[in-house]
Amino acid sequence: MDTKLIIGIGAGVLTAISAMPQIFKALKTKQVAHVSPFMFIILAFGNSAWVFYGILLKDLPIIITNSFSLAMDIIILLLKLLYHKKDEAEKS
Repeated sequence: MDTKLIIGIGAGVLTAISAMPQIFKALKTKQVAHVSPFMFIILAFGNSAWVFYGILLKDLPIIITNSFSLAMDIIILLLKLLYHKKDEAEKS
């Protein structure tokens, strides 16, 4: 396997799994007050652009890793919506 391909896949995988600790923490604590939705919205747009770029290049590693990253962004945003009311209730 080409060294450039291995580095690209490794970088993509690390980037793709970077949101997982945040997701696990939100699922465990059911608290998302510490999560910035704007950061994940920006990431989602960025990852969407990477997926589109990968499609234009017909580059599966770019498409797959950034699609996974996009899914993680969407999950954390859904958790923010789901647990937001719980955070608000605990503040009062």
